Amino acid sequence: MGSIDAYESAKGRRYRVRWRDPEHQQREKRGFRTKREAELYNATVEVAMMKGTYFEASQSRITVGELAEEWLANKEQALKPSSFSPIRIAWRVYVEPRWAATPIGAIRPSAVEKWIRELSQGKAVTVRVRVGNGGKPRSAGVVLRAVGILAGILDVAVRDGRIAANPARGASNLPRKGTKKRRRYLTNEEVFRFARAVPDDKRSVLVLTLAYTGIRWGEAVALTVNDIDLDRCRLAIHQTATEVDGLIHVGPPKSWEARSVPFPSFLAPRLEALIDGKKGGDLVFPARAGGYLARPDTAWNRQSWWLSALRDAGLEHMTPHDLKHSAASLAVSAGANVKALQRMLGHKSAAMTLDTYADLFEDDLGSVADRLNERVLSESGGTSWSN
Repeated sequence: MGSIDAYESAKGRRYRVRWRDPEHQQREKRGFRTKREAELYNATVEVAMMKGTYFEASQSRITVGELAEEWLANKEQALKPSSFSPIRIAWRVYVEPRWAATPIGAIRPSAVEKWIRELSQGKAVTVRVRVGNGGKPRSAGVVLRAVGILAGILDVAVRDGRIAANPARGASNLPRKGTKKRRRYLTNEEVFRFARAVPDDKRSVLVLTLAYTGIRWGEAVALTVNDIDLDRCRLAIHQTATEVDGLIHVGPPKSWEARSVPFPSFLAPRLEALIDGKKGGDLVFPARAGGYLARPDTAWNRQSWWLSALRDAGLEHMTPHDLKHSAASLAVSAGANVKALQRMLGHKSAAMTLDTYADLFEDDLGSVADRLNERVLSESGGTSWSN
C-alpha cells in the first residue's frame, strides 16, 4: 500500500506517491498537481504489483547489449557447441549492430517489424552492411533466428520486471520458411555404387555404415573399437565428434542419450577388417594423420573425396546427413516400425520420427489396407458383406 503526501514547490503545492517495489526498494514519483492524480497513479502501481506486471522505469534503461552478455553465456552453457555457434554468429552479425546500444524500454514493436522487413530485403545494418548501403536479402531461416535471439533476450527482461511486455513477440511480418526440398533416398544399388567409388576401404565402409545405420557423421567418426559388437551386430553410440569453427568438440550425442544401433550382418566382416589389430580405445575411422576424421567439404564446385565419389558414381549432390535419410528409407522398406526407427536414428520421440519421415510411411498405409482386406476375405470365407 503506497502513501501520498503533499509538498511545496516553486510552482505551488504538488503531491508525491511513495511505495515499495517487489524487491522491497523504496520508490517514489513526484509532481502530481492534484491528490486525485496521485491516488490514481498509486492505484495503478498496486494493481500492477498484484498482477505481476509491475516494472520500474529506471530498470528499462539497460541496453540490449548489456542483457545479451548473460543471455549468451547461459545459452552457451545449456547448448552443445554446434548448436550455440549459429546463435553466437547471428547475434554478432545481425542483432548486435542494430540493437546492442538500444535501451530495452525504448524498443517498440513497430521498430522490430521495420528491422524484420529490412533484414528480409537486405537493407538492415549488419557487420557487413552500413547505413544507406544495400546488402543481400536474408533467408527466412536467418531472419527468424535473429528475431528469436532478440526476443529471447527481451523475455528475460520481462521476467525480471524490467519491461511490461516483449516488443519482439507477435510481429505481424515474420517470414515463412519455404517448402522443404524433397529428400533424395538412395536405393541399395546406389549406396553400393557410391561406396565402391570411394578411394579407400576405410571411407568406403564409413559410407556403408552411415547409409545402413542412420548414425550421424560425428557419431560415426567418434566410434572406437570398444563400441562395436560384432557378435550382436550393434554399435554403441555414446559420444559425437562435431567440428565447430574448425575445432573438434567431443560430447554426448544430439539427443544427450546413449543408444544401441543395429547394423546389417554384411557389415560385420568389413568392420572387423578395419579394427583388426587395434586397441579398444582406438578410433574405427581415424584421419590419415590420426585423430578424428574431418567432415568432407560438400559445397558446390569444391573438391573433396566425397564429391569426387558422387560424380564417379553418377549420383546427384548430397551431404553425409542425406545418408541418414537413406538409412531411414531402407529401414522402412525392410519392415522397420516407427518406434524401432526412432531408436535407431536417435530421435527424442516417435512423433518426431513420423513428422520427419511422414512420406516414407504413406505407402505403408496402402499396404495396411491391402493386408487387412486379405485377412478379412480369408477369415470370412472370401464372401463380401451383404444384408
